[in-house]
Amino acid sequence: MDLQTILVYITLAVAVGYLVRKFFWPKRRQSAAKECGKNDCGCH
Repeated sequence: MDLQTILVYITLAVAVGYLVRKFFWPKRRQSAAKECGKNDCGCH
């Protein structure tokens, strides 16, 4: 394998990893103090 093929595979792995993390990983919940609209934080 040449260098260009290795770079393509690395880029593909990073892109697939990003998509899996973004769409399939469980989302973290924000704390109640940071959620807009819960305690009239003035963000409206």
